[in-house]
Amino acid sequence: MKNLLKVSAVLIAIMAVVLGCSPKKEANAKSIKIGISKYVTHEALDAVEQGVIDVIKDSGREISINRQDAAADVNAAAQIAAQFKNEKVSAAIGIATPTAIALANTIKDVPVVFAAVTNPINAGLVDNYEKGKGNITGVSDGIDVMSHVRIFKEIAKIKTLGYIYTSSEDNSVSSLADVRAACKDLELKLIEQAITNSSELKQAAQSIAGRVDGIYITNDNTVFSALPALKEVCIDAKKPLFSADVTSCTNGGALIAMGFNYYKIGLATGKMVLEILDGKKPADIPTRFMTEPGTGDFLIDLDQAANCGITVPEEYIAQANMIFQNGTLTEK
Repeated sequence: MKNLLKVSAVLIAIMAVVLGCSPKKEANAKSIKIGISKYVTHEALDAVEQGVIDVIKDSGREISINRQDAAADVNAAAQIAAQFKNEKVSAAIGIATPTAIALANTIKDVPVVFAAVTNPINAGLVDNYEKGKGNITGVSDGIDVMSHVRIFKEIAKIKTLGYIYTSSEDNSVSSLADVRAACKDLELKLIEQAITNSSELKQAAQSIAGRVDGIYITNDNTVFSALPALKEVCIDAKKPLFSADVTSCTNGGALIAMGFNYYKIGLATGKMVLEILDGKKPADIPTRFMTEPGTGDFLIDLDQAANCGITVPEEYIAQANMIFQNGTLTEK
C-alpha cells in the first residue's frame, strides 16, 4: 500500500506538470501572423518586401506572412488595412507612404511599422524622429536632395532641371519642396511636371524633355512603377536621368542613380518588427534613417554618359560602387 501511494503521488505530480505546461506549449505552437501591405510592385519596394521576409524566415520563428499589393490604389490600401485589422495580425508593415498611412489610420491596437517612407512627419506617422507615435514606428528612405542636385549639376553641367512627380504621393510632394530649394540655392531653373498615374509618365517626360538639360526623380512609387518608359524618353532625347533609386537602374538607362539599398531597408524593417514582437514598444523606437556606411549605393551609367555626350569626372567614377558600361553592371 505504501508503495502504491508513492506511485500515485508521482503520477499526480507528473500530471500536474503536464497540465500546468500545456497552455504554454499551446501558446508557443500558435503561429504569429504579420501583414505586409506594399503600395505597388516595382524593384525598390519588392526589394524592401524581400528583405523583411528574409529576416523573418531567418529568425526561425513560427510566423506566417500575409502579403498584399495595393497596385498603386489608395482605396485598395485602405481595404488591405481593414483586412489586416479583421484578421487580428500581430503586426502590420506598410511599405511606402500611402500604405503606411492606410494602416496607421485603421489599426490602433497592434504595432504598425512603416518602411520606405520619405517623410514620416509630413505623412503624420510620427511627431518627431526621436521616438515612435503610439503603435507606430519604422524606417525612412528620406534622401539628401541638395546633394543629388549638386552632383547632377557638376557631372551633367545642367542649367535647367526637370522634375517629374506624382501629385497624390505625399513623399513626392514633400521632395518637391526640397528640389525647389536646391534649385534656388544652386541657381538652376526648375521645370516641374506632375502626373496622377503611371500611364501618364511617358507623355509627361516627352512634354518636358526638349525644355530641360536633365530629369531628376526622387522616391516616387508611381514613377518607379513605369520607369522603363521614362528611361526610353531620356535615351531617345539624349537627356541625362538622375534617379534617387538605384535598384531600378541596375539594368541601365539612368546616367546617375544614388540612394539607399532597398533590400537593406527591408532587413532593417524586419529586425525592427522582431524587436517589437519580443516586447519592445513602437513608441520607444525612433525612426531609423539608413545613413550608416554601406547602406547606400552610387551608380554611374557610362553608356548613357556617352549617349548624352557627357564626360564623367574620374573622381565620381572612383566614388561609385556600381558602374554600368557596355550593357553590363560591375560592382566594386
